[in-house]
Amino acid sequence: MIVTSGLTKRYGSLLVVDDVNLDVREGDRYGFLGPNGSGKTTVVRMLLGLVYATSGTIEVLGRPVPRQISAVLPRIGALVEAPGAYGHLSGRANLAMIDAAGPRSAGRRRERRRRIGDALDRVGLGGIDDRPVRKYSLGMRQRLGLAAALLRSPRLLILDEPTNGLDPRGIHEIRTLLGELNAAGTTVFMSSHQLMEVEQLCSRIGVLDRGRLVLQDDLTALRGPTGRVVVHSADADRAAAALGSRVAERDGDRLVIADADPAAVNAQLAAAGLRISEIGPERRSLEDLVLSVTTGSSDRFDGAAGPTTREPAKRTTGAEKNAASTTTAAVPVAEEPAAEHPAAAHRAAEVPVAAAADPAARETAASGEAAAPDTAAGAGETAGR
Repeated sequence: MIVTSGLTKRYGSLLVVDDVNLDVREGDRYGFLGPNGSGKTTVVRMLLGLVYATSGTIEVLGRPVPRQISAVLPRIGALVEAPGAYGHLSGRANLAMIDAAGPRSAGRRRERRRRIGDALDRVGLGGIDDRPVRKYSLGMRQRLGLAAALLRSPRLLILDEPTNGLDPRGIHEIRTLLGELNAAGTTVFMSSHQLMEVEQLCSRIGVLDRGRLVLQDDLTALRGPTGRVVVHSADADRAAAALGSRVAERDGDRLVIADADPAAVNAQLAAAGLRISEIGPERRSLEDLVLSVTTGSSDRFDGAAGPTTREPAKRTTGAEKNAASTTTAAVPVAEEPAAEHPAAAHRAAEVPVAAAADPAARETAASGEAAAPDTAAGAGETAGR
């Protein structure tokens, strides 16, 4: 569904995305993770043709992007971080404008009304009145953005922080909805900081750190047994004495045993008359996995490595510039964000992206500064993300 090879993006001398090779298969529930400023949203924008890569190739639904983006977008539903909308219009009116921007084959006006009603029902806004969007809560705006992504029953959903602003019940509802859509045949690609939600929903993950894809695998394989046993015992002192040097770690009544056989450990402790409240193989949490392969966030400025340390500044000779400009890539080269390319802005109107209704917002400047909150699909995060 999504394949990238050597995907790279630079803003001037700043390397934002560095040689990323994504592999999202049909039917995946793919969680795209990484610290703030790691380049996740920039990758999402490149997948949608909203930002041009500096080098590398992108293939979405079997078509090269952005060269054949017009054939791809009608089959994609997308929500890129903060959804944008016309604040003075109602949610239904905003969805009607987004839907009308799609292909003419989408049906007559009556069918459009039914499609909009169905999308609102699915995200829990079916009973919304005609109040303007500017009076919506953050959670309501997020639901509206997801409704826009679902207008055309997409084969592929590309979502950037889809549960942002939702309360626990809302998060649960969206997770259930995405699971149902995936079971019906929709591939889900989701960028999120909510590790618990990713752990419960996703079957496969990729982790980005400082622009590089540092981990990509099935979640079940990554969270397989570590070869150690975790024991919780009210007789922790006696249990530690009985197990001796095999006790690798201890925290209160929790012991980590250097042994791959929970049954053997349990038999030994039970024979000694010790009380065991819980025993099982040790598995790494998703949080442990992500923290083990990532460095600090780019929004820290307390002396930790920040975005400016991603690549040392250096002078480039004229010969080096000429060599870089001739790098072979199927993706057009552009040193500026997609706002400098009118064709890209035109293509953005063809997809039911939650933020596509706001014509005022596009990517700001090559410096990578964030746009205002009420922005188009291409905005919402700094260029370093």
